[in-house]
Amino acid sequence: MSGSSSSSRNSNHISRYKWIALFWIALAELFALSLWFSASAVLPQLEKEWGMDAVAGSWMTTSVQIGFIIGAVVIALSGISDRFDPRHIFAIASVFGAIVNGLFSLSSGTITGLILRFFTGIAIASIYPIAVKLLSTWFPDRREVGIGILIAALTLGSSSPHLMILLIPNVNWKILILMSSLLALLAAAIMTWILPKAPDSAKKTVAVTMNSLQPILQNRPVMLANYGYFGHMWELYAMWTWLPYFLTASFKTFLEGSDLQETSTLFAFLTIGLSGAIGSVVGGWVSEKIGKERLSILALVISSLCSLTIGFTFNAPIGITVSVASIWGIAIIADSAQFSAIVAEFSKLENLGTSLTFQMAIGFAVTIISIYFIPVLVNIVGWKWAFSALSIGPILGIWAMISLIRYERG
Repeated sequence: MSGSSSSSRNSNHISRYKWIALFWIALAELFALSLWFSASAVLPQLEKEWGMDAVAGSWMTTSVQIGFIIGAVVIALSGISDRFDPRHIFAIASVFGAIVNGLFSLSSGTITGLILRFFTGIAIASIYPIAVKLLSTWFPDRREVGIGILIAALTLGSSSPHLMILLIPNVNWKILILMSSLLALLAAAIMTWILPKAPDSAKKTVAVTMNSLQPILQNRPVMLANYGYFGHMWELYAMWTWLPYFLTASFKTFLEGSDLQETSTLFAFLTIGLSGAIGSVVGGWVSEKIGKERLSILALVISSLCSLTIGFTFNAPIGITVSVASIWGIAIIADSAQFSAIVAEFSKLENLGTSLTFQMAIGFAVTIISIYFIPVLVNIVGWKWAFSALSIGPILGIWAMISLIRYERG
């Protein structure tokens, strides 16, 4: 009887506070993840000040991804995300990220900068997956919409440095870096003093070992969702990293000077941030109507077609280029929440944090390769064909989702 009463109280607690919790989790994630591309957004200034070329500049993003992977692996193997209050983990990581990101503004060269970006990635590994776990705890049902809104916050947060540059043109890059750190501190404050405690967050688990990962690796629906996510990630972060440079190079046919920089920055935010936020929310809503797997297949088909065709808009009228880029920005992120939702659906609650962190660790490892190779391909085949290599990822994802549908049909 007491167990039933406790379950009822949990259910009432969730129903009453889950949308409030979603708002605060999403806002905290938006603020904290401004750290992600804070250096990449000011890369043109860094290239001039530090004398970097495009390939060297790509390591400003890649070093974050490497830090994220190492941090995610440590979290997965230690089980930290399933053993402690996720709000505290998120808050501590946000403060740590704010500090190392702030120190980046004091660095005077590439090597020091890359080391600090690496530690920023470690911090983010305890922010993004933890936010997904928090959201999954608050939303035992209708996770698609909730995680979709969370991914929208991630997208807006990741692209917010571009918006800062747009709103404060010609600002010194160090100011933008410090603004990102301030936002991360605000995220920590939200987690520490505002967000209510999740109903099941006090549940303890045993320490995680390599043997503990075996159930995840043997869970076919979880691994099919992971394969889809890996293909999705092959495309996503390479697109987010290099699309602003593609737009700038393409717009040079029509614009120059400050007009070129302001226009390309505006459309980088619109096609990555705003389009991505729309895609995340709409994707979550549509998935409730047609199913997570079918929505993912639809998004993957559209994004793969965009990656194959965007190059043909290079040097085309700005409206054509932006239209294709906006469709790509919507489709490329619309399926992201679904892979996390599928893992949450088929994983046990006691190792949900580990399952999500494992998925993200491997997914971000994949991004290192694609981020690195885009500028290499640009030097070999030009912008017309460079992005077409990203279509490999969605093709893998389509196969994984079709296989998952067949599995669920028995």
